[in-house]
Amino acid sequence: MSATVKFEPVSLAANDVHLSFGTNSVLRGVDLDVPAGTTTAVIGPSGSGKSTLLRALNRLHEPDRGDILLDGRSVLKDNPDELRQRIGMVFQQFNLFPHRTVLDNVTLAPRRLKRLDADAARELGLTHLERVGLRHKADVRPATLSGGQQQRVAIARALAMTPQVMFFDEATSALDPELVKGVLALIAELGQDGMTMVVVTHEMGFARSAADAVVFMDHGKVVETGTPDRIFSAAETDRLRQFLSQVL
Repeated sequence: MSATVKFEPVSLAANDVHLSFGTNSVLRGVDLDVPAGTTTAVIGPSGSGKSTLLRALNRLHEPDRGDILLDGRSVLKDNPDELRQRIGMVFQQFNLFPHRTVLDNVTLAPRRLKRLDADAARELGLTHLERVGLRHKADVRPATLSGGQQQRVAIARALAMTPQVMFFDEATSALDPELVKGVLALIAELGQDGMTMVVVTHEMGFARSAADAVVFMDHGKVVETGTPDRIFSAAETDRLRQFLSQVL
């Protein structure tokens, strides 16, 4: 299914990241270590800070304190827009431009931000649409696609910026159940191909089968981190055992 696209992944780390909104402390000293080319799944109850963590890592929210490292280097003093070109992000909602074709949605950012000419952008866009199995939909409008197809376009759009890290924030939660599997398979395939990824998900089967590490968050802190085997088979804290008993 996939076109060959070479990734150049880097490591990602968060050191003691804190973030508050007013008096509400949302991230309370989060540490995260994602080696280059690995997939980390972040699980936990609603309101535990998972999505806020992703937004802090790409500086959609600026951390109050702590550090964020890409490839071992702090990025907190970098231009946030340049940082976000290195980190692709896929949200729950697809946020596609309805008045533009699928191909235009994928190529808009490379043309505007990377100054690609029309031919180069088209070739790049078609390559990534092929990767997500939608090259044949290049010239249609997003409204003609299923939710799962629209999310695939959103993934192709993120990949078209040639990111070094990909974030997925509950990327399947807005999809009908029968569409979830295909999108999760695509995300897993990106991981197998060597993309560094952080995937916030409530799909425990995906976390168990596709992640190299699983991070369990609660109340703005990382409670446990480990391999999927250990997290799901030998939880060390009562809080994780309680959570798993409710979701498995």
